[in-house]
Amino acid sequence: MTVSVIKHAVPYYSQWESAALVPEFVAGADAARDPLWAGSGADSPEEYAFWAPRMCGVACLRMVLGRLELPVPPSVELVKELCGAGAYVRDGDAVQGLIYRPFAEYVNARWGLDARSVPVLDHQTVRDTLAAGGLAMLSVHWSIRTAAPAAEARGGHLVLAVGATDEAVLVHNPSGFPDGSQQYAPVPWADLDRFYAGRGILLGGRAG
Repeated sequence: MTVSVIKHAVPYYSQWESAALVPEFVAGADAARDPLWAGSGADSPEEYAFWAPRMCGVACLRMVLGRLELPVPPSVELVKELCGAGAYVRDGDAVQGLIYRPFAEYVNARWGLDARSVPVLDHQTVRDTLAAGGLAMLSVHWSIRTAAPAAEARGGHLVLAVGATDEAVLVHNPSGFPDGSQQYAPVPWADLDRFYAGRGILLGGRAG
């Protein structure tokens, strides 16, 4: 049997600056102690620690920009731009977002990329997008990084689909673990819907 493989060259960015420390942060370690926090562009370790757990979508965007060889701004700088665009709405310590439609509009306006919010995004459309050279941000549950047999819910976290085989979608996971679930992590199509909310954002090249 011939297996078709799509695997785009996409740089990896974690939503935390220290990708090797993600297991510690997920387990409850204070992200303000991340030795690389200043690289995020935050004004303080505390500002960085507030946003880091919420920056999965920002990390996906940075990967897309890197793949297209565009300048990749620091993560918290992008957060501030996205707040201004209405893609994040902060009220004290509560944050609503990432909100897909204003995010896609911002990406299109800021970089001229073909970005589209898709409320119902099926497997075939994801595969077709990848085959055409695009990428897809997928709303999944965070437990996808360990392939939990029974996910607590679907959605709430964003990963970037960067490739596919007949058997699996390959994802860059901003909160993945360095033992193999960060880059080109295979998620069998048959298992995806345990985690997948069936919605996301499609990203192509320059709109035109």
